[in-house]
Amino acid sequence: MAGSWGCPHEIDGQCHKVIGQACDPGMKGCVLFGRYVFASAEKNQRLLQKQARRSDDSTTQAAKPDEKTQE
Repeated sequence: MAGSWGCPHEIDGQCHKVIGQACDPGMKGCVLFGRYVFASAEKNQRLLQKQARRSDDSTTQAAKPDEKTQE
């Protein structure tokens, strides 16, 4: 069985979210940009940045003392 996906913003091969561009799922400006992992490393830059920020935030949160336990 084969599966496929179609973007609702793609009409006749053109992206109607990023006007004037051919539809290329995951390109900058695409609704999928930074939300999913793609085979192209260039399309994963935003996702990797978000993951790095999340990692930094969790590290910072862990380093702060718990305010509730201080008296």
